[in-house]
Amino acid sequence: MDRILRHARVYRPSGFEKGDILIRNGRIERIAPQIPPMEGVTESDMSGCCIVPGLVDVHVHLREPGFSCKETIRTGTLAAAHGGFTTVCAMPNLNPVPDTLEHLETQLEIIRRDAVIHVLPYGAITMAEEGRELSDMAAMAPFVAGFSDDGRGVQDKGMMREAMQEAKRLGKIIAAHCEVNKLLTGGWIHDGEYARAHGHRGISSESEWAEVARDAELAKETGAAFHACHISTKESVDIIRRARAEGVDATCETGPHYLVLCDKDLQEDGRFKMNPPLRGEEDRDALIAGILDGTVSMIATDHAPHEAEAKSRGLERSAMGVVGLETSFAVMHTYFVKRGVLSLEKLVELMSVNPAKRFGIGSFLEEGQRADLAVFDLSREWVVNPEEFLSRGRATPFAGHTLYGRCVLTLVNGEEAWNEKA
Repeated sequence: MDRILRHARVYRPSGFEKGDILIRNGRIERIAPQIPPMEGVTESDMSGCCIVPGLVDVHVHLREPGFSCKETIRTGTLAAAHGGFTTVCAMPNLNPVPDTLEHLETQLEIIRRDAVIHVLPYGAITMAEEGRELSDMAAMAPFVAGFSDDGRGVQDKGMMREAMQEAKRLGKIIAAHCEVNKLLTGGWIHDGEYARAHGHRGISSESEWAEVARDAELAKETGAAFHACHISTKESVDIIRRARAEGVDATCETGPHYLVLCDKDLQEDGRFKMNPPLRGEEDRDALIAGILDGTVSMIATDHAPHEAEAKSRGLERSAMGVVGLETSFAVMHTYFVKRGVLSLEKLVELMSVNPAKRFGIGSFLEEGQRADLAVFDLSREWVVNPEEFLSRGRATPFAGHTLYGRCVLTLVNGEEAWNEKA
């Protein structure tokens, strides 16, 4: 559908500007203060709204193939569109694991059939994500966003070195789940005040940052592009900051829950259980500092849906993982933009521009680009009710929170993936 979006605040790198956007044949043809009416072109009044490049999430679990009781590519991408996302990268802890081109094709076929937004899968780093043998990285490289064994850290240093060397040769990113298994000691929440006060077994911060440090060193040695997934500790921030200062090709992400909450906010409820866990206040403060100085260059949800029963067993026994696609932008807008911690432009960089540039995906809000964009009513107040989610997952630590900012329209290739009025 050809259309003009009128009277919106349009994202520009220099700041938001009032204007119109003309979309023809799935692309942005013109951005201007005022575009004259055109025969056969639909017009939509977006007064009071802002238009941003479609959000990009480089860390999403769509659960299919293999675990469609938790989520499907259809429901996960509908949820993403509901939250303003036009591109997501799907993690490989699936069945079959995408460790060969044949296994990857199983996932790609479902994406082509069912996805309502752009989905780029990750290929696994190792066969079956078992850390013993490299996957067929070369065969998968043209079809993946990068390589990850998400859900499991690659424990063997030599294996990760070999993976980084191959990723470097292929021009692909290693997106590492950094976790030292021998330091986990069977824990399920952060090894902090709440764990000690309530008799829970804790997960040490070192289990994360020790592997971040190892992988940063390997990236320095090999010249590979290294991306640390879902960092949660102050030490991890410092390691990435130092590595970048030394010229290492290293980036990292964190999630909205790690920036807003800490272990003092825990409740005896599975919706507060994720991996890595909510850390201490000092960790949260360090992550915010990392956002402000550019060390942490992107926000990712780690959207990890589970069926209701798997999240109903309390902190100790519930499955790890929470959902975030339908709340992430509003959470960040409410707790950081409205409070003056971040500008709206900076938030757009964190949730769209930076991940798109780093991974070479997505599109930008520029003439000639694909019309992948989201329209937000930033004044809209709403209360998080998981029963209204389009995702099959319902577990969110933000249930009941009052948020500001609602996605009212998401376009992918100029077509509606989400329209609040539909």
